[in-house]
Amino acid sequence: MKNQLIEYISQFVELNKEEAQSILSAIAVKQYQAGDTLLKEGMISRMSFFNLKGCVRLFYLVDGEEKTTFFYTENQFITSIRSFTERVPANHYLECVEECNLALIPYEVEKQLLERFPKLEIFSRIILEQELANYQEMLSTFIISSPEQRYLNLLQTAPELLNRVPLYQLASYIGVKAESLSRIRARISKRTS
Repeated sequence: MKNQLIEYISQFVELNKEEAQSILSAIAVKQYQAGDTLLKEGMISRMSFFNLKGCVRLFYLVDGEEKTTFFYTENQFITSIRSFTERVPANHYLECVEECNLALIPYEVEKQLLERFPKLEIFSRIILEQELANYQEMLSTFIISSPEQRYLNLLQTAPELLNRVPLYQLASYIGVKAESLSRIRARISKRTS
C-alpha cells in the first residue's frame, strides 16, 4: 500500500530509487475504524497522513454541534496545517468516517525528508498550492452560493460522498440541518423526474 504514496508523489516529481526507498522506510501504514479520532480539539498535531483508503472528515464543535468543513478521500494528504507546522493546539477534529488505511508521516520524519531531498520541497509546494486553491474555491462557493447550489456543486464535484458519508455530515458540510438537506434533495428529485 505504501507504493500508492510513491506513485502519487511521482505524478509531480520524479523520484529515484534512493528517494522512494527512504520515503517507504520512514513511514508506516495504519488501519483505522470508522469513528476513530485522529486529532481532537486542544491536541497538538504531531502527524500528517496520506489517505490510501477511506474517508476522513474535519469538523469543529460549535456550541455542542458538529460543523463539518472538509472530507478527505483517497490520495489526499490530511493535515491540521497550523497545529502541525506551528506546534499549537488544534481547534478542530479529524475523524474517520469509514475504515481507513493511512500512511503516517510524523512531523520530524517529514522535516528530515524535506531537508534531505530538495525535490520533496517542490512536491510539498505544489500540493500546498493545490490545497490553497481548493480552500479558496470552497470558501468562495460557500459565501456566494445557496445551500441548494452547494449541494448541486457537491453532486458534480464529489458525488461519491453521497454513498460514503452520513446525511447529517453532508448537511453540515453544505451549511444546513439534515431536515433542510432532505427538502433540498426532494426538490431536486422532483425537478429531474
